Amino acid sequence: MRDFTVITDSTADISSEIAQERGITVVPLSVTFGEETLADGVLTQTEFFERMGAAPQLPKTSQPSVGAFVEAYERALAETEEVISIHISSRLSGTIGSALQAAERFAGKVHVFDSLNLSWGLALQVLDAARSAAEDISAAAALQRLERTRERAKMIVGVDSLENLKRGGRIGRVSSFLGAMLDLKVTFTVDGNGEFVPVRRDRGEKAALEHTLAWVADRMGDAKRGAFAVGYAMREERAQKLREALEAAYEVTEMFVYPAGSVISTHTGTGWSIALLPEA
Repeated sequence: MRDFTVITDSTADISSEIAQERGITVVPLSVTFGEETLADGVLTQTEFFERMGAAPQLPKTSQPSVGAFVEAYERALAETEEVISIHISSRLSGTIGSALQAAERFAGKVHVFDSLNLSWGLALQVLDAARSAAEDISAAAALQRLERTRERAKMIVGVDSLENLKRGGRIGRVSSFLGAMLDLKVTFTVDGNGEFVPVRRDRGEKAALEHTLAWVADRMGDAKRGAFAVGYAMREERAQKLREALEAAYEVTEMFVYPAGSVISTHTGTGWSIALLPEA
């Protein structure tokens, strides 16, 4: 029996196969089109973008309820002593708030951890915690290791348009890039406080992708080894080109190419991303 269970939310964009293989529980957020609410992950990416394109308004996204976390924690604690619950940045979603309220019912057995990130910037931290659980490391030691992993895990996101971020109201300091610049390719990241910040705007996809890889190289520093995740919101072939470039430049310990989920895609629209976790 493991010392603790790892729980996250669907904004980590972890596939059900990876979650099952690594013993991770995923609590889904939801997307609402008009009167219809669907759990994140029910629609394929293509289905989601088709529905979003046809909808008169941007779909709404909602955090999991406190009750959903209570149920997940009860199931986990029936099998393990503790829970480490890792979630999307508290500056980007109220998910952490629901998790914290639920955790109060379990007398210190549930540890809620703010990733200060999203998508695979979050998922790389979740996988680190899952490795700790598989290695029979205590929850306390796993949380200490997770703090170091959080500092090293970085993510850059590129969007084809800022329209969805603008309409969704989640744009933060990226708002300085609005106005006549909506037609440009814009990259942004999540800072140490877990907030969106702009990185650069480029005229043309080629320049934007070249800058994305240059940004990764800067964050890798002297490290030549690392784990990477390349995400796509439509146009998987663009993500595969980035994967090939990363594999040519680094000794890749793990590589994940994944479709961004419905909740993340609601706010970003079409685009790409790279998350990285350097190794010494």
